[in-house]
Amino acid sequence: MCKKIFIGATGQNCGKTTISLSLMHLARKRYARVGFIKPIGPKCIVYRGLTMDMDAAMMAKVYNLDEDAHLMSPMTLVPGLTRRFLDGEISPDYPRDVILKAIEQLEKKNDFLIIEGAGHGGVGSVVGMNNACTASLTGAPVLMVTGGGIGNVIDAVGLNLALYKEANADVRMIMVNKLVPEKRERSLAYIRKGFADRKILVTSAFDFSPILADPTLQHVAELLKLPLMGDPSERSRICHTIQLGASSSQRVIDHLEDSTLLIVTSSRDELIVTASSLHHIPDFKKRLTGLIISGHAPMSNITKQILEDSRIPYIRIEETSSVVFSLLREHVSKIGPEDQEKIDLINSMAEQYIDFDTIDAML
Repeated sequence: MCKKIFIGATGQNCGKTTISLSLMHLARKRYARVGFIKPIGPKCIVYRGLTMDMDAAMMAKVYNLDEDAHLMSPMTLVPGLTRRFLDGEISPDYPRDVILKAIEQLEKKNDFLIIEGAGHGGVGSVVGMNNACTASLTGAPVLMVTGGGIGNVIDAVGLNLALYKEANADVRMIMVNKLVPEKRERSLAYIRKGFADRKILVTSAFDFSPILADPTLQHVAELLKLPLMGDPSERSRICHTIQLGASSSQRVIDHLEDSTLLIVTSSRDELIVTASSLHHIPDFKKRLTGLIISGHAPMSNITKQILEDSRIPYIRIEETSSVVFSLLREHVSKIGPEDQEKIDLINSMAEQYIDFDTIDAML
């Protein structure tokens, strides 16, 4: 018989996918066959010819699940689908039927199945199958992931629990993620008091980690919809700091923090040349992850040649430095299949922070 768990969340950016990755890693240590499905896929890509939710595609690639990829993202919210559904062109039973069919096939093939929801409990309502309804449909116990804090956690969980209760879904565990280390125990104690009258286990996941929260060079390139130039092997490097190269070249170089993504105007030839020339020095390379070269002004031919010969990762964009800086500062990173550094870190942290024995016994 296949054990299964539904991973819900109180909202976006709580770390739901990080928890799913962690559980995949831990479950594979105990079970021979571990599967994954994201029944409702709001953010889709094409993976090996299939239109799939990006998280499902990542799981397929990272954990070699290509054989089941066609089952891992059964309901994709591609452009136009919601209008077709509301116009009656798609049967009201279609979402339910296609999700159930995929779940049933994956249950036969696996000993442990991770079912990941999308966003908060209400996501998917537009096609009549929100996360709470999906959890109820699958019959899987729910682990609800939430961000850190106390009052906001209790409020957000309370709001979502009402929807899950209406759908008769079985919420058994609240997992508090992105905790401030020095407040971890106090926060958990008060959250447990907040849910003392309910038969729901409150547990914790990871402390807040800039490494997991910050984007990689590949994410930045995808966000800007531009190619990442330079050494392709460095695309998974993490950008911990985003800095504007507005002062003198010497001052910019002297004040670089570790893993800085430097935004520099295309007319700053001397800074581009300096950064490119120092790229081969290990200490400097550690501090400078890459460049975003912004603005309409063309670089000189010699500057461009030095830049390309250095193989320093860079993105060329015509927007102004201030526009690019603002866009990147508001960006919240998602983990992708190329982020091996982050995935390896998540797996190692999972063994330290997540009590899989308790989760497994709950199912």
